[in-house]
Amino acid sequence: MTKNTTQKNTTENTTQNTTKNLAHLNVLISGASVAGPALALNLARLGARVTVVEKAPELRGGGFAVDFRGHVHRTVLTAMGIWDEIHARQTRMGRQTVVDADGSPRVDLPAELMSGDVEIFRGDLAQIMYERTRDDVEYVFGDSIASLTEDPQGVDVTFEKGAPRRFDLVVGADGLHSNTRRLVFGDESRYLRFFDHYVAGFDAPNHLGLDRTGRVYSEPGRAFVIGNYDGDPDRAGALLVFRSEELSYDRRDVTAVKRIVMDRLAGMGWEGPALLKALEEADDVYFDAIAQIHVDRLVKGRVALLGDAGYGATMGGMGTGVAIVGAYVLAGELALAGGDFRTAFAEYESRIRGFAKGCQKISGNAGPFFAPPTERRIRSRDRMYRVLSSRPLARFFKRMTEKAATDIRLREYPALLGS
Repeated sequence: MTKNTTQKNTTENTTQNTTKNLAHLNVLISGASVAGPALALNLARLGARVTVVEKAPELRGGGFAVDFRGHVHRTVLTAMGIWDEIHARQTRMGRQTVVDADGSPRVDLPAELMSGDVEIFRGDLAQIMYERTRDDVEYVFGDSIASLTEDPQGVDVTFEKGAPRRFDLVVGADGLHSNTRRLVFGDESRYLRFFDHYVAGFDAPNHLGLDRTGRVYSEPGRAFVIGNYDGDPDRAGALLVFRSEELSYDRRDVTAVKRIVMDRLAGMGWEGPALLKALEEADDVYFDAIAQIHVDRLVKGRVALLGDAGYGATMGGMGTGVAIVGAYVLAGELALAGGDFRTAFAEYESRIRGFAKGCQKISGNAGPFFAPPTERRIRSRDRMYRVLSSRPLARFFKRMTEKAATDIRLREYPALLGS
């Protein structure tokens, strides 16, 4: 396999085995956010028997908007048969404007720079793939894997609630804080790299009257974004980013999480007081470190890691696009190998690792972009984006943002393309 740096903008043809019949494979996928349903969709089209287990009691809606950019994302989404539906349900988000403490604009960030070629809510994307697979894939909600025991013929799996079962393969697609990764590859502390910032998200009233536009307000070391992505005149989404030492907290304790976020919002100018009130009334708050996952390997025996579980970044690393591409490559390699997981897993790791790392590289700047540490850095950021978003440089900047998203050579998987 050639290094990722040579994998540019082409599709590699192959004359290997292109059987669609993976009916002899019984696969368990942990996680029903994006990576899990994407892999389930591809494997089900190849005839595999697929079970998806998800700890949430039902498919989770809402979430942040995620975007796709460049020809690689489009090729994969088209092959999966969901490109048109994603376009039909896209956010159609417009410009986001960086503002002063009085709300006056400092610089506009064009939609194509912030939202890619097409943008959709994570929950809507998951729903599209779930609807495509629910008749052919077994979804088990409200449960999670308790233990995995592998032998030469398969994997015995016990669950927190359900009866034990046996599978040929297990794929951990259960996010940045993957339970599967912990059970098979070791504790999260070995793999998570903290980037000195945290991010929080919650719903807020749309009292600014935004219509598919956003406002970004930054103070040294902290920032918030207010955006309306769906045209609902009453609802907006709030995003808070702040610089911090690493915190100790229970992600499941909503009260404690709210307290952390409220402390960091306290005293912020412009719409800070209104967001504090919205946070107090919010039913659900997303909160996590801005971090990346770096594992030594993506596969171990009959277990593979996919998406954020294997190469995640909290924000800014095109994680959804990488997950979708990774799911396509993993399923395609299983098809080409006729279900021989050793061959398929090795090819999957070889082909996706460099691509994923390239996308991760750009995510390390997400925290400082939103929340520069000083007023001087804030002004410098604004000057830079004022230049880059000008018409002469906008097209060049768009190509730069697509570079990592297209830095992989996709093999042609006829079994997927032809189904």
